[in-house]
Amino acid sequence: MNDQPSPSYVPQAPASYGRPRGELRGRLYDIIFESDTPAGRRFDIVLVCAILLSILVVVLDSVPELDKDYDGVLFAAECMFTALFTAEYLARIWCVRRPWRYATGFYGIVDLLSVLPTYFSLLVPGSALLLDIRILRLLRVFRIFKLTLYVQEYTRLGEALLASRRKIMVFLSAVVMAVLVLGTVMYVVEGPKNGYTSIPVSMYWAIVTMTTVGYGDITPHTSLGKLIASFMMLLGWGILAVPTGIVTAEMTRQEWGRGAARGPATPACAACGSHGHAREARFCKDCGAALPSRSPAGT
Repeated sequence: MNDQPSPSYVPQAPASYGRPRGELRGRLYDIIFESDTPAGRRFDIVLVCAILLSILVVVLDSVPELDKDYDGVLFAAECMFTALFTAEYLARIWCVRRPWRYATGFYGIVDLLSVLPTYFSLLVPGSALLLDIRILRLLRVFRIFKLTLYVQEYTRLGEALLASRRKIMVFLSAVVMAVLVLGTVMYVVEGPKNGYTSIPVSMYWAIVTMTTVGYGDITPHTSLGKLIASFMMLLGWGILAVPTGIVTAEMTRQEWGRGAARGPATPACAACGSHGHAREARFCKDCGAALPSRSPAGT
């Protein structure tokens, strides 16, 4: 099988890393960073499997019974994975033209943090459990399996959240005020004898109640307190819907903006009402009737 990249492959590594000079470094660069190549795809799939297995070792090591019986095996496996990931991290640094760009980037920091806890555990017992940070490296699966569509949707959601930040902050401030007022009221109504020992404790209860979590560690005992709690539970249902509506409205507005940027919509057929015609279409794709002509832009 030819491991060289095809002429039409799309580079996966950021351009800021810089493709190295030299045949050996260039080939290693293609294998490690370019998942569009056959060798790169195999490398990334093996790496993901190794990450999952290393996390499984950490999880099993946290079980007292297994740690007692298989402590030596688990420790040896963790040392093996740490050596593997350390070699991979050093290889990534060596095969790029600008190693500092990689080392200070998101993936470079995550790759470094995935090996440091094992070395720290030799000095600080218990820090090896931080190895679960390796799960972040599974973000590479978006490159391996070509799920770029989902990455675009995440980006659009992030843009909508960023554009809605002021509305969300106003909403959260209103929620905080409601929690403060209703928590204070419950402190006065129920009092310390029923578990509401202070206003912060009452505010904690108000947050748990308004979010409809309902831990049950603090509950009202008076009739008035139960009435207030019932009102807060109903209020919580409405509060949960507000941020969803804000973000959804912003996403809809952005989609309309993208549609307007692409140009005017295609006309609907006057005879059958069919939509979705090509922009250059003159006749309906369903009934064959003549389509209404569009007015020139700006008229």
